[in-house]
Amino acid sequence: MLFIIPFLGTLLGALAVFFFRSGIGEKPGKAISGFAGGVMIAASVWSLLLPAIEDSSYAVAAAGFLLGVGFLLLVDTIVPHLHVNAEDAEGKASGLSRSALLMLSVTIHNIPEGMAVGAAAAAAAAADGGIPFASALALSLGIALQNFPEGLIVSMPLYKEGKSRSRAFIEGAISGAVEPAGAVIAFIFVSFLSSLLPILLAFAAGAMFYVVVEELIPEASEGEHSNIGTVGAALGFAIMMLLDGLFG
Repeated sequence: MLFIIPFLGTLLGALAVFFFRSGIGEKPGKAISGFAGGVMIAASVWSLLLPAIEDSSYAVAAAGFLLGVGFLLLVDTIVPHLHVNAEDAEGKASGLSRSALLMLSVTIHNIPEGMAVGAAAAAAAAADGGIPFASALALSLGIALQNFPEGLIVSMPLYKEGKSRSRAFIEGAISGAVEPAGAVIAFIFVSFLSSLLPILLAFAAGAMFYVVVEELIPEASEGEHSNIGTVGAALGFAIMMLLDGLFG
């Protein structure tokens, strides 16, 4: 169940393509990017890094964190992708369409979120994992919450690129499928190598941190109305913190 909740957020968000005639606008887009970044930073700290430190040490958590940043840096450098509202693609040169590049961008974004849920679930399942099930549930709900507007952000550009609403919805929903897949892989990996749990928790935190700083903060702060993105980030951070406190 924990693995499916974030995907349901993306699915419901992608459904909104049937109710919008055009894009969501610059201001709401900045608020959404900021909100997602705030949720991911709070989740990285309370749901991943602190349990990793408590179960091992600051040095182990720092090493895992930097490994996660390095992994996403490598993926970001190799895989061709296109950020929302960007003109030029990043990664290796390819002949892929803009819609395919957008899909790959969201897939990269969702990889660490799936890993985080899987690692947290594995920690909750372990006898001495250091994370109660309620905290893992809070993490899953927080990611689902920020996935809801992101589902719309993905499906609307696909629709504007010329795809039908149904096709844009399907591809937007598929973009979130990597999360439960990544969660299952992380859960199985940790189940067999439980001694690596602190490293993997910190690794997922580092990967999410990379996405926030490399993608979400620029989207929320560039150009005019950057204060809207800042408020969105603060709101996302506070809500995720409250979720962890409420459930954890």
